Amino acid sequence: MATNPLQPPATERDVPDPAAMRDFVERFATVLTESGIPRMPSRVFVALLATDSGRLTSAQLAKQLEISPAAVSGAVRYLVQVGLVTREREPGTRRDRYRVLDDVWQEALTNRDHVLARWESALAEGVALLGPDSPAGSRLRASQELFAFLRREMPLLLERWNAERAAAHGD
Repeated sequence: MATNPLQPPATERDVPDPAAMRDFVERFATVLTESGIPRMPSRVFVALLATDSGRLTSAQLAKQLEISPAAVSGAVRYLVQVGLVTREREPGTRRDRYRVLDDVWQEALTNRDHVLARWESALAEGVALLGPDSPAGSRLRASQELFAFLRREMPLLLERWNAERAAAHGD
């Protein structure tokens, strides 16, 4: 049976060997880094994404990635700030676990609306200052229009994605 390397294994018995998992984490983290996410947060994010439970403690992340607890802390702080990871208390302890949601990409896109709104507003200020017919004002206006379009279309696109996912999985 072929497995999807981006989907966590169904059972512990199916977990690939640790070297293959480390290689996958590093490769995907490199892709994320090249897309603008800092290296250490990329590694921590992929480690969480590729874990069956989607949850790991700082100590587990440090051990798996062979990094310091301080590096984990900084990476997690970034990931929580951008909405890719949540922090939760491990039941019965004072220890935190870090969690990636099953629908992390959808949540990340949904939560970008407020960022796009702020960019759109800032660009509108620039257009008003420079004038919509100046070369710079025109460039800013085009960016503003793009962000307005993305804000209008993203909910519709996510609706279509949810319908497609439901149909594919029989939900």
